[in-house]
Amino acid sequence: MSLQDAISKAKNLKLDLVEVAPDSNPPVCKIMDYGKHKYKQTKQKQTKKQTVTQVKEIKFRPSTEQNDLNTKKNHIRKFLSKKHRVKVTVMFKGREIILSTKGKEMLDKILLDFEDVANIYEEPKFEGRTIHAILSPK
Repeated sequence: MSLQDAISKAKNLKLDLVEVAPDSNPPVCKIMDYGKHKYKQTKQKQTKKQTVTQVKEIKFRPSTEQNDLNTKKNHIRKFLSKKHRVKVTVMFKGREIILSTKGKEMLDKILLDFEDVANIYEEPKFEGRTIHAILSPK
């Protein structure tokens, strides 16, 4: 189709003539609503940027037994494989606060177990009656 015919057809339809492939011989054009096309492109870029990583939280206590510890570690590994961040929290209730060194050691041991599949996103912090750290997938 000639350029004048394409332009007149686009005007009759009240649309725009947009050059889609300028490098081809002859150049390829398309009749479309250019404003709508640009809007869709910006929406696609925004949705690509919004790949939200959730922060999952796994809580431990200083008195958590080994089997429960292993189960929770499996949950952490599963969350990391799905590209979620994981907040690992050691909570102290009542007089357990005197076991804060044991809780810190437990958290450090857990972080060491996951250094092959995760990075430490946030270093361990002691806040009130909890110690927490955040792991992010590699």
